Amino acid sequence: MYRASLFLVLTAACLCAQSPGYRIVHRYRLGGDGSWDYVVPDPLNHRVFIARENRIMVVDEKSGKLLGEVTGIDGAHGAAIAAKSGHGFATEGHGQSVAMFDLKTYKVLSHIPAAEDADAILYDAPSDRVFTLNGDAHSSTVIDPVDGKRIATVPLGGKPEYGVSAGDGKVYANLTDISEVVEIDAKSAAVTRRWPAAPCKQPVSMAIDTAHHRLFSGCRGGMMAVSDYQAGKIVVTVPIGTGVDGAGFDPSTSDAFASTADGKLTVIHEDSPDQYKIVQEVATPERSRNMGLDPRTHQIFVPSAEFGPANGARRPPVLPGTFTLLVIEPTH
Repeated sequence: MYRASLFLVLTAACLCAQSPGYRIVHRYRLGGDGSWDYVVPDPLNHRVFIARENRIMVVDEKSGKLLGEVTGIDGAHGAAIAAKSGHGFATEGHGQSVAMFDLKTYKVLSHIPAAEDADAILYDAPSDRVFTLNGDAHSSTVIDPVDGKRIATVPLGGKPEYGVSAGDGKVYANLTDISEVVEIDAKSAAVTRRWPAAPCKQPVSMAIDTAHHRLFSGCRGGMMAVSDYQAGKIVVTVPIGTGVDGAGFDPSTSDAFASTADGKLTVIHEDSPDQYKIVQEVATPERSRNMGLDPRTHQIFVPSAEFGPANGARRPPVLPGTFTLLVIEPTH
């Protein structure tokens, strides 16, 4: 039984009673042509990696300065940082491949075959492996981060969007077309469990609370679904905005986040593993649906831009020179 009604009551009370705890503190105008996708902070080196169609922009977290770009990416979607190997990885959705690059020079070292619609990508430290999430191929490509070789291809049984590493040898991903969450054993490169995300429809973004074994799935249907990944079930849902594509969880503040295209960053506090309340909605520009969280600084990075007329296209074009990185942080 989902206790969404209870959380709506808590939400209303909380929004009236509490002052905003997060605010936009910086707007870094980075410019450049093209749209964007996943935003991946590198907390150890205070950098942010942002996918921009044909390249990965690398931005200094502290100054907003563009440090460099990983160029020659054929349909950039996401990035993964495998610091131990000194390598980064970028999915190439058009090229059905993954670009391995040097984390210091940003030079591309090789292109690794993946699969159709190579989209999100993540690094799992316990297995020391990189996992892609290939949307249209309904699979995950497993890569050795040292030599850049493909180890395996894992059939997932549905279209994956974003995923996370639990840090215990398991990797989790949303399957958006069939509204499921899937568990992958990182070492054996095989699916071990799956469970329905209902009432969540089209789960896309994902974040994790490893201390309490909770997954947060941002759903295009306008909610965040919280899973108990030990039990393999949804325990509660919380309303968010529409057009979600980013999520995060900060273990220090027990706050979860969902960034949505309708122009808001929803802040959800974890009172307990099964109790949540909305504490704030930070206004952001429309179409600012991606985000990245640095848990060390508690800063949230949200890209935005100005757009031209769509003229029948699925998405309106980004006006040249308007791409901006917003920095949101807690006020106390």
